Amino acid sequence: MSKLTHFNDDGAAHMVNIGEKDITHRIAIAGGSISMQAGTLSLIKEGGHKKGDVLGIARTAGIMGAKKTAELVPLCHPLSLTHINIDFGVDEENSIINCECRTETEGKTGVEMEALTAVQITLLTIYDMCKAVDRGMIISNVQLLEKSGGKSGTWKRN
Repeated sequence: MSKLTHFNDDGAAHMVNIGEKDITHRIAIAGGSISMQAGTLSLIKEGGHKKGDVLGIARTAGIMGAKKTAELVPLCHPLSLTHINIDFGVDEENSIINCECRTETEGKTGVEMEALTAVQITLLTIYDMCKAVDRGMIISNVQLLEKSGGKSGTWKRN
């Protein structure tokens, strides 16, 4: 097992030195879901929510979240993102909205944290916009699905 890289030899937290790393095309895909009452999902799908286009606003919030990851997660490097895409899948039978985010950069460190942050912020925004009608929503399964680029290469969740 590898060692934790965000601690120096004395055990103090530090930002990992990426100065010697190569610039490569890096991609990360993360996903997660939010479950809700069937009526809540209907409001979202029909655009009948009084706050407007829930998924459109959530997508914008997720993009903003990805761009602010280094401000939210103390030891993350600020990145110049070259692409952020957020897609939704609706599971009507189980009243679930699935969210998937793909982030990309040309850089010295990966974009996994940006993809994960985008998913979390997207799902939190859905919760925030719909909590007046459904406080029992559950955000779950937020996880890295795939990453590529850099020294460690490609990784995919089984």
